[in-house]
Formats: sequence, structure tokens, C-alpha cells
Amino acid sequence: MRARIYRPSKTAMSSGVAGTRKWVLDFIPETPRQVDPLMGWTSSSDTQPQVRLKFNSKEAALDYAQEHGIDAVVLQPKQRRANVRPRGYGENFATDRRGAWTH
Repeated sequence: MRARIYRPSKTAMSSGVAGTRKWVLDFIPETPRQVDPLMGWTSSSDTQPQVRLKFNSKEAALDYAQEHGIDAVVLQPKQRRANVRPRGYGENFATDRRGAWTH
């Protein structure tokens, strides 16, 4: 069995980072999906890709894979820089505002 271990990225629809701190072990499908000729649904005889395991650390995921004989590939996450301004949104309503109110 082959699997990949990664940390999921944030969704494009939100600025939050919920669900991105845990490491995930996903199994890679061993057989391709087939299209049912009557209904047009895709199906597969391999049920392992439906399993998604979550771990608190990369080491815990690697230990699990090693104990169960799973050939795992680790994908390192890309770190993003923080997008925090010094005063942020509250600066729009500050009493010591330097510029003119434009809107």
C-alpha cells in the first residue's frame, strides 16, 4: 500500500487556517476508477482511498505508516508569511488618524 502524508492548506474561500494544523495520511488508489456504462457513475474496487487518518504530528503519522507496513511519501507544507498590519482594521477608526477621512 502506498500513502501520502501532508498538512492540508487553507481553503481558497476563507482566510482562516482551521483544519490546517494536523497531519493527514491519505492512501493512494491502486486501481483506476471505472465508469459504469449504464448510469455513468465512477466507481472503483479499491476502498482504501476513502480512508483519511489525522495525526497531531508528522512523526506520529510516519510511525503509524511504518508499524503497518505502508510505503508513505511525506509532502512538506509551504510556509506562508503572516499578513498582519501593525494596527490593522482598527486604524480606520482611530482618533489619532493622520490622513483625511475619504469615504
